[in-house]
Amino acid sequence: MTLPPLPELLGSLHVVAVPLRVPFRGIVTREVALVRGPAGWGEFGPFLEYGPPEAARWLAAAVESAWEAWPEPLRDEVPVNATVPAVPADQVAGVLARFPGCTTAKVKVAEQGQALADDVDRVAAVRAALGPAGRVRVDANGAWSVDEALEALRRLAPYDLEYAEQPCARVEELRDLRLALARAGVGVLVAADESIRKAEDPLRVRDLEAADIVVVKVAPLGGVRAALAVVEACGLPAVVSSAIDTSVGIAAGVALAASLPRLEHACGLGTVALLGGDVAEPSSLPRAGVLPVGRVPADPSLLERWRATSERVAWWRERVALCHNELLRSHE
Repeated sequence: MTLPPLPELLGSLHVVAVPLRVPFRGIVTREVALVRGPAGWGEFGPFLEYGPPEAARWLAAAVESAWEAWPEPLRDEVPVNATVPAVPADQVAGVLARFPGCTTAKVKVAEQGQALADDVDRVAAVRAALGPAGRVRVDANGAWSVDEALEALRRLAPYDLEYAEQPCARVEELRDLRLALARAGVGVLVAADESIRKAEDPLRVRDLEAADIVVVKVAPLGGVRAALAVVEACGLPAVVSSAIDTSVGIAAGVALAASLPRLEHACGLGTVALLGGDVAEPSSLPRAGVLPVGRVPADPSLLERWRATSERVAWWRERVALCHNELLRSHE
């Protein structure tokens, strides 16, 4: 990986704070840093609780986007899914309206403070809105135990789920859940997300036969090429997803999806629709359920519109410096 000197990196840094339309992962504002290099723009947006060792992979991805070429695409456009946060069932139609043409929806479940009945009602509303031909997947972000996941998926299976994303936190639990689902005759596939992007060894999912599908994100895995290598090594169908990126970060996800040898599922790359603003014009919003392949430049006027406070900019500059140091150590 090309690693520019820290002064060069900081010299191109812009920090933005963009509001979300509805709370997501417990946040109401998405802060990210954007950098510009010879190849274009890159996005550095690890969530605030991530320490330097984990966040450094996100910086590697931003540097790759801004300083290097991406792999040659195998397709010109990528199908994307709608994303439905843990909203009440009566708000589902309004959320789906922000994703025109999308026939697949990912529904957040197992939200803290909510009950399984809330999940069932939300998934039922999504199924009713998409009709029998639409695809519905759920994402628990590892919140369930094996027993809780088995019971929840029994209740949700009648809505014809495409798969359940990270129903349990640990890889061993995902393996045990797959076995329990098979024994119980519950035909729901298991997808691994956090067990790939936050794992020291993402290939344990493959080795333990813990998932049917892998969900990959460019930034947490260190870039498009690194994520592509993980998919190839796992040998499972892949879904490319976002980390609530701006259009700059979404472009990297689309580049990964476009370079996969096979793409059997819609990707979670339509999430700019969840933001109340963006850094690009036009934004990377799905049209007819797809996103085009290609780089997306940041708009100077929008960088200024959403510029973070000076205190937050200083915090992000220090964070970049810490992560840059981590990457230097890893290259020694």
